[in-house]
Amino acid sequence: MNDKKTILSGIQPSGELTLGSYLGAIKNWVELSSDYDCFYCIVDMHAVTVRQDPALLRKRTLEQLAQYIACGLDPEKNTIFIQSHIPELAQLTWVLMCHTGFGELSRMTQFKDKSAKNSDNINAGLFTYPVLMAADILLYQAHLVPVGGDQKQHVELTRDIALRFNALHGEVFTIPESFIPKIGARIMSLTSPENKMSKSDADPDGCVFLMQKPEEIMRRFKRAVTDSETNVRFDPAKKPGISNLISVYSAVSGNSITETEALFSGKGYGDFKTAVGEAVVELFRPIREETDRLLGDKAYLESAYKKGAEKASGVAGKTLRKIYKKIGFIPL
Repeated sequence: MNDKKTILSGIQPSGELTLGSYLGAIKNWVELSSDYDCFYCIVDMHAVTVRQDPALLRKRTLEQLAQYIACGLDPEKNTIFIQSHIPELAQLTWVLMCHTGFGELSRMTQFKDKSAKNSDNINAGLFTYPVLMAADILLYQAHLVPVGGDQKQHVELTRDIALRFNALHGEVFTIPESFIPKIGARIMSLTSPENKMSKSDADPDGCVFLMQKPEEIMRRFKRAVTDSETNVRFDPAKKPGISNLISVYSAVSGNSITETEALFSGKGYGDFKTAVGEAVVELFRPIREETDRLLGDKAYLESAYKKGAEKASGVAGKTLRKIYKKIGFIPL
């Protein structure tokens, strides 16, 4: 009997994985693999709330799978799968939408933000996106959901939906909790440190990607926004740029914030930026090389996502059968 708690998380294949994706999510996923029953997906169904080029979406989905594995996510220890391969997800989403209030969804801050950015395509999927996320979490009976601070509101909604459903139909769903790492959970833009690092950043220099060439990574760190002082000191309110770089170096090196400050005490920003850039280059070098190798072995990647889908569908089917019985559907 498996008595481990279950974790579920995923990233959209709407662009290349970033330094923020790695430090804020994947690095922590790898560390959690030994102690939890982990479900990690590539959330392609979430991605299509914004118009995608079909061929590019397929390409990025496969590349992201390769990057997951190259980052250390072992398909033998984790259930790694592509979201759209699990038909039970769409089925549960409809049931949960019938247990979710219109007002609850209208209060979601991400809907407001994404609507502003995609004013020409404010579709129903964008509005009900949090219910799809809730179904993903509840389908696998997840106890913990590693998320950034911007997604915490969605996990709270998921809890509300699960509690409401359980109150009406009996204890069916596990009530999930957010899991937010203390270091590296929110890596900010190198050029606009008040904003989260994002693959959709308007300024490309603000973002660093896993598959980027070393010289380009170094260039972006050397051009990172700091301040008019020269001391390497962590103060997010007054020194957001340098504080972000300290967070990056600490997460990459394993040093605490205090240890990083002490290590670079008396050194200028130029030396510090170079050190941060070099640390990231060396972190990403083996990941980039292994990703390239895996992308050359399409048969292995196909076997990995098929095996992941089979394992995920087994758990999803069990949950969905319980739900259908509870709400009165006749089994086939």
